[in-house]
Amino acid sequence: MKGLRHPRNDRTLNPSGNPSIHDVIDAVDAGRRRFVQGVTASASLATAGGLTLSGLVQTVQAAPVPAGQGFPGIGFESIPAALAPLPDAVRVPAGYTVEAFVAWGDPIVAGGVAFAPDASNTATEQARQFGAHCDGMYLFPFTGAGGQATPDRGVLVVNNEYTHEEILFPDGQVGASGYGIAKTRKSQAAHGVSVVEARRLNGRWTAVKNSPYGRRITANTPMRIAGPAAGHALLQTVEYAITDAGSSATGLTTDGRVAQGTINNCGNGVTPWGTFLTCEENWNGNFGSTAALPSATSGDTGKLYNRYGVTASGNGYRWHTTDPRFDLSTNPNETNLFGWIVEIDPYDPKSKPVKRTALGRFKHESAQYVVDAANRLGVYMGDDERNEYIYKFVAAGAFDPLNRAANRDLLDTGVLYVARFDADLTGRWIPLLPETLGTDGVALRHNPNFAGADDAEVLAKILIKARMAGDAVGATMMDRPEWTGARPRIGGYQQVELYCTLTNNNRRGSTPVTATTPAANAADGSTTAGSARPAVDAANPRANNLYGHVIRWRENGASVLATTFTWDIFVQAGDSATTKTPKSQYEGNIVDTPAGSADFGAPDGLWFDPFGRLWVQTDQAGNAQGDWVNIGANCMVCADPNTGEARRFLTAPPNAEVTGIAMSADGRALFVGIQHPGEDAPASNPQQTSSWPASQWPLRADGVTPLPFGRPRSSVVVITKDDGGIIGT
Repeated sequence: MKGLRHPRNDRTLNPSGNPSIHDVIDAVDAGRRRFVQGVTASASLATAGGLTLSGLVQTVQAAPVPAGQGFPGIGFESIPAALAPLPDAVRVPAGYTVEAFVAWGDPIVAGGVAFAPDASNTATEQARQFGAHCDGMYLFPFTGAGGQATPDRGVLVVNNEYTHEEILFPDGQVGASGYGIAKTRKSQAAHGVSVVEARRLNGRWTAVKNSPYGRRITANTPMRIAGPAAGHALLQTVEYAITDAGSSATGLTTDGRVAQGTINNCGNGVTPWGTFLTCEENWNGNFGSTAALPSATSGDTGKLYNRYGVTASGNGYRWHTTDPRFDLSTNPNETNLFGWIVEIDPYDPKSKPVKRTALGRFKHESAQYVVDAANRLGVYMGDDERNEYIYKFVAAGAFDPLNRAANRDLLDTGVLYVARFDADLTGRWIPLLPETLGTDGVALRHNPNFAGADDAEVLAKILIKARMAGDAVGATMMDRPEWTGARPRIGGYQQVELYCTLTNNNRRGSTPVTATTPAANAADGSTTAGSARPAVDAANPRANNLYGHVIRWRENGASVLATTFTWDIFVQAGDSATTKTPKSQYEGNIVDTPAGSADFGAPDGLWFDPFGRLWVQTDQAGNAQGDWVNIGANCMVCADPNTGEARRFLTAPPNAEVTGIAMSADGRALFVGIQHPGEDAPASNPQQTSSWPASQWPLRADGVTPLPFGRPRSSVVVITKDDGGIIGT
């Protein structure tokens, strides 16, 4: 994910020296770079009437994409790309209606006040309002008679990733009023997670303003740390008393089992027992230092800062200048409390969020669970940085579908794995355990980065330094692994099939290669953050991967316990009308009719709806200029996982990202996030490129309440089918 104050992630932070697999890719026949479907898939296609890629390509645009192999088909036509000059609106296909649901600054907690169009709301007010820059989300339904999900009411939990400081305050970050603790506190209050009760009344969805379920979880909300790393010295920090007026050190040190807040909450996941998993992504940019930081070779602290991209200046935020909790010169371990998966119970407003350390610490983008036929639980995760890794966590215990309480701590014990993709279209999950051998033949317990008094301490260090552990064991560097999605059933046969969006990588195959910009990632975790320039390989086959791709794999034995898998590239995104050369490097292989009608680039959000349709959301500049002149604004497409055929369903306002998606229990309402419309606008002219959503809806869905005009606002929209049918049919 991105934004004005959000790292562009165009720098590699992976310094391992893992051997690239580019030296063996030439031995692989291009014709073999397709997924090995096997007997099950072939039989399923035959049963479905012989659906073939060539057959689907010959269909006319207006014809629905047929059903088959556990896929229900697509029943709408692609809408045109949003090209310059961009409409300041969200567009959807004919037969659908899109409405505003909730926007930054809307009151969602009892006692909340309305959004002030001049951004004059205080930090205290913001803490009762919907947060900034919405991202991953999920709608948790209430249950009715017989335990059935209620289609008209639920709790929508939404991540609030970051803040655009120039429009968050009336005069910008450092305008006439300067920058002080009041601005820091408002920025912190706009981060985190928003919990909103959603109700459908008379066919219209509304956000309940005074619901007892309404809740804001911010950068200062108390949390618990659990799992193998809890209590480790690297998680022990200066204790502060936090008030609106500032953060005051108490003179004590925490025990490494408590944390304050969650920030840069990007993609998400859920658990099969009904809790929300929020993913801490670019948290490093919120920290800074009023003194020089330790060097990259000065022990745990310096190496960790170096490996995770922590700098003295931060990334656009100024929290460390007013809040000593974020000043690394006075509180050096605070960064280690971020970069985790945080579990939140949406149904219990008084519950304390829990940071689950067993799932590893990195720039988490999403967390997709799979429960296999044996009720074993796996969680699949991407680390959103160029040249980072794909991980999975396998719980030690089995999921109990009949006892919610029995699963409450299931994420605290298990094994974290990192993926290696080989050029023969097979892969391996490498366990990150003390006994695992690195590429140098030395067990991680004897690696200086992880050595400890016992294996419990070694494991804690491995989890805290998950990126460095991936370096040591030879994981495959990927082109920004973001959202993961699961398709657990295919054609009636049980499978475990995963997908992951790889957004882009302008460092892949680039030059120069020097001592400070290495061609590969050093296994000892010592290379400066952002310096690697790896060669192309089978899983990441394009140099300067401008438009990105989607990779998928199947676990051998249809079990999350598998340590091996088979894989292919599901789609390479691109621009069919590109004039860049060589054209094959940039045009992609999207299946659409007519050709080019559903072109997209920079795939980010990825989600299977309950009916088996695959939805992909994009994150690029969003201005329909330069490399995006033909693709246009960011969009959301719906794809057939069997053939890759795609149709464009939604386009975004100017400079906005499409991110976050959730569906009502009956499939008749789709909630979608529109993040940072009008991004890059200055404080002096917040509406320079967009006034959305007010530009599209002067009144709310009730037709009476005005939508405040004044500056663009990240929002969640709700989409329904005019005939009342299921979305996508």
